[in-house]
Amino acid sequence: MNAEKRLFAATTLAAAFLSLFPSFAHAQEDGWPRTVKHEAGELTLPARPVRIVSTAPSLTGILLAMDAPLIASAATTPSVMTDDKGFFSQWADVADKRGVEVLYRNLSFDIEAVIGWEPDLLIASSSGADTVLQHYAELEAQGIPTFVVNYSNQSWQDMAVRIGEAAGLEKEAVAAIERFDAYTAKVAASLTKEKGAASIVGYNIGASYSIGRPESPQARLLSSLGFEVQGMPQTQAVDVTRRSDFDFISRENLSAAITGDTVFLLRGTDADVEAFLADPVLANLPAVKNRRVYPLGPTSFRIDYYSGREMVDAVARHFR
Repeated sequence: MNAEKRLFAATTLAAAFLSLFPSFAHAQEDGWPRTVKHEAGELTLPARPVRIVSTAPSLTGILLAMDAPLIASAATTPSVMTDDKGFFSQWADVADKRGVEVLYRNLSFDIEAVIGWEPDLLIASSSGADTVLQHYAELEAQGIPTFVVNYSNQSWQDMAVRIGEAAGLEKEAVAAIERFDAYTAKVAASLTKEKGAASIVGYNIGASYSIGRPESPQARLLSSLGFEVQGMPQTQAVDVTRRSDFDFISRENLSAAITGDTVFLLRGTDADVEAFLADPVLANLPAVKNRRVYPLGPTSFRIDYYSGREMVDAVARHFR
């Protein structure tokens, strides 16, 4: 066989192979396999995932916003913040429309359920009530490709970028962020804001009280709407019992910790606003005297694409 015929035969064989295995061609074209680092180690994926499952409801909304090929998600215990399955209310309808099924209920990790869905990528959390980090070795032993994210110290946008890099959804992550930013900017331009700074307060959430830090996701989102968010004064630092995105304090120290002329209530509803205004401990606050206390909505406890938009809408209702 001369060189020309050998070349023709090789080309024909290659074309036949790629027609039988188009995913191989797609992987080669888009730079697969790829290796990515995550909170629990390193993961190598041979091709772009097409069957993603989430063991972290706190991350599921991000996956949905990115139009990820999500087939199942863990569900938390049903409550006022979820639908009857345990999907968070801010994205439950979207999940239902896309046919996302319950991976397992009540955050009760079920390795058999995970295996049964045959995922080519599992998204997990290293923090929070939905963490399955303690089961990571078990997942690895079963050959489940697992990408672990820490949502306690990152914005949803940062996590979307990281997940996008792992799942080959870089463009989708950027598109979701751009949609969110455009929506926030449009709403911000329509608001008439009050003078003075604002405080974000966690008021009587599970009998706890807290002040949002300026770097918290809720504060950053309010800042993008044009509000100046203040944390608690440094003089009150000795009263803090626990720190995260919020500084936790006792109810007795709450009034001194609120410095804003306006107060936004984390997870707040209209009923929470009335309870706050009626609290005698807070009666002398300027925000109470001037009735400048507003709810951020029940889904504002953790900000993702969907709950963030709901928080923006909650603010807009009072400043248009």
